[in-house]
Amino acid sequence: MKNILGISAYYHDSAAALISNGRIVAAAQEERFSRKKHDPGFPAMALEYCLSSSNFTLNDIDTVIFYDKPLLKFERLLETYLAHSPRGFSSFLKAMPVWLKEKLYLKILLRNELSALQDGDKQNLPVLLFSEHHKSHAASAFYPSPFQKAAVICMDGVGEWATTSVWKGEGNSLTPLWQIDFPHSLGLLYSAFTYYCGFKVNSGEYKLMGLAPYGEARYRDTIMDQLVDIKADGSFRLNMDYFDYATGLKMTNDEFDQLFSGPARKPESPVTQREMDLAASIQSVTEDIVLALANTVRKETACENLCLAGGVALNCVANGKLLQSNIFEEIWIQPAAGDAGGAIGSALTAWHEYYGMERKVKKPDAMQGSYLGPAYTNSEIKIFLDSVAAIFEEENDDVLYETIAKLLAEEKIVGWFQGRMEFGPRALGGRSILGDPRSKKMQSVMNLKIKYRESFRPFAPSVLEENIGDYFELEKYSPYMLLVADVNEDRRLQMTEEEQNKFGIEKLNNPRSIIPAVTHVDYSARIQSVSEATNPRYYQLIKQFDALTACPLLVNTSFNVRGEPLVCSPEDAYRCFMRTEMDYLVLENCILSKDNQPEIARDDKWKNEFELD
Repeated sequence: MKNILGISAYYHDSAAALISNGRIVAAAQEERFSRKKHDPGFPAMALEYCLSSSNFTLNDIDTVIFYDKPLLKFERLLETYLAHSPRGFSSFLKAMPVWLKEKLYLKILLRNELSALQDGDKQNLPVLLFSEHHKSHAASAFYPSPFQKAAVICMDGVGEWATTSVWKGEGNSLTPLWQIDFPHSLGLLYSAFTYYCGFKVNSGEYKLMGLAPYGEARYRDTIMDQLVDIKADGSFRLNMDYFDYATGLKMTNDEFDQLFSGPARKPESPVTQREMDLAASIQSVTEDIVLALANTVRKETACENLCLAGGVALNCVANGKLLQSNIFEEIWIQPAAGDAGGAIGSALTAWHEYYGMERKVKKPDAMQGSYLGPAYTNSEIKIFLDSVAAIFEEENDDVLYETIAKLLAEEKIVGWFQGRMEFGPRALGGRSILGDPRSKKMQSVMNLKIKYRESFRPFAPSVLEENIGDYFELEKYSPYMLLVADVNEDRRLQMTEEEQNKFGIEKLNNPRSIIPAVTHVDYSARIQSVSEATNPRYYQLIKQFDALTACPLLVNTSFNVRGEPLVCSPEDAYRCFMRTEMDYLVLENCILSKDNQPEIARDDKWKNEFELD
């Protein structure tokens, strides 16, 4: 037996993953413990969780592997600055102290951090390895997939040099085929528009995706003519005259402002039609590039199956278009497609390549529904609830499902905390806030009174996997909420001519289907299919709701407020519950009503704890 720890750290979304005898047994992001969203620091608490979950100490670990190679990244930084000298000198001065003090000596830094986990003992540390960034992404996509053989596409901002890479996976091996290098990056192109539209880079890209259906792709030709040269095979080059990210301290420059007739939107200012149209335009261009790349990769590899990872793989709208294209027979996307998933990918790289172990393909995949984080027993939960004098009732499963289904049918909003926490950015029924998808007011109430976020943000449906086709134009399972599909025609509502002619944010208030809370303005939905095999409790709750309402789906959004990481512990969940206008909280078998809880001082000072995304 070999035990391997994978680590992703020092950029964003630090994480740790534990592979034991080839099986993924635990994985978590540091942000869930530190309560700092996208925490980039060494994942000490995530590592401690991974070890304690298996009753391991660091002495039980054979190998620790880091998800990228810092020396290659430093080479890229130096070459980029030299190529653009003297432009970017201020950025160079800002970056170098961090590299010269810490990142160039990452091996020493990692050994020091690991030794701290065992009382400073530096003599008995595991073997320390390093994987390349896109290799970690590719491994996270292929090795847990249900395919014996597949093409792999990785797309993100940048690793060491690669921004897009193509691989062929077969058995326990991954073969690199070709890559596109920095500064030509689809991920950074999308992030440039995220920045320009006033959202936070590496955090707000999904807002841009959600905003796109409110706009028209008026700037598509401008982007294609001036910013990006897309070849027939999907490869591309950016016109760096408009971007500042290679050597500067921001994403875009004055030329970019002039191209789009004004400066970037200020964060938290009103979103205008211009931002909506920009979002629609860059989303359209992104989809074109993804489809062209996929076409090329299918021809070059002759593979029927495709695996995806990297931050761009979280663009579920593009994923949905790729699935609809039928370029590949099957598609599997790593649920933690961003840098956090590099922890799993690097660990699996060590298992299959360093140790040469064979790969056993698992169905539906090897991610266990991505429920890889901490779980809490009813006993642990009751001890906490008693410590804060919380009022609760404990019910058996049958009564619990019936009670909560009735409350949801009455348009109550419920915090749902059960089983292991999800690994990756999506709440999948372990740490979720739930509502009735039939409610016309649910999206507005959840956005403004629960999540404290922008009104345009859509919510996702969790649907019983056997009922997907009854409501959505999707024939595949979508367990990780990474595919968008349209609501079926027979579930849509007829709109008046006046409603059809509305523009921008005015579209928001028109119900578009019999499940308006999860139907976006373009009739699409970001779907999570729920399986009894991977999440039996969540499945049974939706089943009970279906029995009561003839509706086999629920609104599912992540259990947090804007700017806060997904809740991890019962304490996190109770705190979030009490700070918002949620009606009920379910912690395993314990049910809490907001009306019955002890009085607490209600003010908004706590909102300053979380930096807005």
